[in-house]
Amino acid sequence: MAAPMELSCWGGGWGLPSVHSESLVVLAYAKFSGAPLKINIIDNTWRGSRGDVPILTTEDSIVSKPAKILNFLRKQKYNADCELSAKQGADTLAYIALLEEKLLPAVLHTFWVENENYFTVTKPWFASRIPFPLSLILPGRMSRGALNRILLTRGEPPLYHVQEVEAQIYRDARECLNLLSNRLGTSQFFFGDTPSTLDAYVFGFLAPLYKVNFPKVHLQKHLKQLCNLCRFCDDILDSYFRPGPGGVSPAGQEMVDANLQKLTQLVNKESNLIEKMDGNLRQSPQLHPRKLPTLKLTPAEEESNSLQLLSP
Repeated sequence: MAAPMELSCWGGGWGLPSVHSESLVVLAYAKFSGAPLKINIIDNTWRGSRGDVPILTTEDSIVSKPAKILNFLRKQKYNADCELSAKQGADTLAYIALLEEKLLPAVLHTFWVENENYFTVTKPWFASRIPFPLSLILPGRMSRGALNRILLTRGEPPLYHVQEVEAQIYRDARECLNLLSNRLGTSQFFFGDTPSTLDAYVFGFLAPLYKVNFPKVHLQKHLKQLCNLCRFCDDILDSYFRPGPGGVSPAGQEMVDANLQKLTQLVNKESNLIEKMDGNLRQSPQLHPRKLPTLKLTPAEEESNSLQLLSP
């Protein structure tokens, strides 16, 4: 039996299985390729300290970063790109590079740098899922990491500060969205009727922008004008992440099932213990109940009792 693969990732909200783009990329690819992942949603029991999520854990490997996780899954024969031609494979690499260069900075800025979004949505959401006192430290560290990543990729002379690059990154992001919309056209997915790695990346980057309710929506208004991209996100959510019975998402349902399994195992252990104790009692020598000796009253005591019974 193959060793189980466990994916630790940020959880969902606003109808998404995860609000974290990189976690969402891996979750979508796993669905597309049929990879049997056990999902561990980050909560208050988490012991990480750097925010390096998602993380794939197997019996002998720990893999982080979406690109490395997807490559690992392909080596395990879970390949969502097996039907692509060589040209489509090359196009996939080109479009992923475009997404990371043109769209990712705007996604990071929307979540982690835009002050109003960060303090009213991003920071409270992530802090509520991180154990104390790490919840006071890690969101700020993730925000600084996002800012450094933006400046590293876009802070070229003469644009050194985030205020100077803000207009440029949103202009680039809008152009990227237009290119994606034109490339998708009326197709269900980017390479026909079957989802692939590119669909996982586009979905992971677009769905949080599309669904999360931010007070500042630099890019969301433009995205919602591109109906085919919105329909693309909605179709994937409906086809691959539809809530289970009672409105529980697939990831949440897996957690419920895991907890139920643990509870069942505990009850079975308790039952076995009770049966064993009962068997031991049945095999032990049976002692008959002892009869209490009958106490005889002295004549004086008998007389005293008789007088008490006759007295009114």
